[in-house]
Amino acid sequence: MPSNINLSFCLFILHLWAVISVTEQDIGVYEIKKGDFSVKVTNYGARIISVFLPDKHGEVGDVVLGYDTIEEYQNDTTSFGALLGRVANRIGGAQFTLNGTVYKLVANDGPNTLHGGAKGFSRVVWNVSKYNQEGSYPHITLTYHSADGEEGFPGDLLVSVTYALKDPYKLSVLMTAKALNKATPVNLAQHSYWNLGGHNSGDILSNVVQIFASHVTPVDKYLIPTGEISPVENTPYDFLKPRRVGSQIKELQSGYDINYALDSAEKMKHVAIVHDEKSGRVMEVEASAPGVQFYTANSLIQKGKGGYVYQPHAALCFETQGFPDAVNHPNFPSTIVTPGKVYVHKLLYTFSIMKYWNSY
Repeated sequence: MPSNINLSFCLFILHLWAVISVTEQDIGVYEIKKGDFSVKVTNYGARIISVFLPDKHGEVGDVVLGYDTIEEYQNDTTSFGALLGRVANRIGGAQFTLNGTVYKLVANDGPNTLHGGAKGFSRVVWNVSKYNQEGSYPHITLTYHSADGEEGFPGDLLVSVTYALKDPYKLSVLMTAKALNKATPVNLAQHSYWNLGGHNSGDILSNVVQIFASHVTPVDKYLIPTGEISPVENTPYDFLKPRRVGSQIKELQSGYDINYALDSAEKMKHVAIVHDEKSGRVMEVEASAPGVQFYTANSLIQKGKGGYVYQPHAALCFETQGFPDAVNHPNFPSTIVTPGKVYVHKLLYTFSIMKYWNSY
């Protein structure tokens, strides 16, 4: 295809997305459902706001932390259920250099940028482009146009996320992004806070977790990676064999909040397994990303659904992602997306029931 036609097409798409972005988009709540398995999503921040599924007694409960109203999500500081971007996690010094140009970002975490900046993708209204509540393929697709210069990032970026339910008890998340006119870093992540015992069931310290990663990326006092990739062997970060979250947590300052470098080189790889004994619920996580931020809600104190006050260690987060601060560490997997290339991040949660897990 001639280059002038390519340019005209890109300008047309950009104009179309610009029209969408300036149109007043209503904030709503959308449910996708398969029998007794249901997920609710809001287009404010493309957030997962509830996941209902049965426990070993057949009792259906909500297993993600959150709020009762959209207004509370608009005032949220925890990123409950959000789709994070343009770059999830931290960028040191709130800047990076790309193709000889220094880009200065919005610093919203001390001197650093966290989860895309003060606004990021979690504080914007996404467009609902597809929605099928039930049937053989319940799903919702949300789209967003991130403009050149937003939060300091270069280039126009078209972003999409699809949440879909599959048999049996599978929730898939497909995140894509396309750079229109400039190379730019992209690192999208889904930030649900999971408590398989139920969102109001207390802490997760007795949950049994296995993480398929032999290495972590150590951080400094600001939680910025040092550039090292260190083995987990003989450290509290070793979850290669299943063990309880609380078994070594006292050896850490407050809890887990670190990126794991996943072992597998496969496109879709095992990330983690979580088992809550009381409810019997099990969650398996698979993803195409090279890393996962394991976070145990260490400083959380927040009034949530039904007025319940969430306390530290009330949930687990498995934020599959590119490595934090990858734009400033050439030895980390690249997060740069160039025009004409499509960023794809696939994530799959599989839920089941297990009465006993005898391997720990």
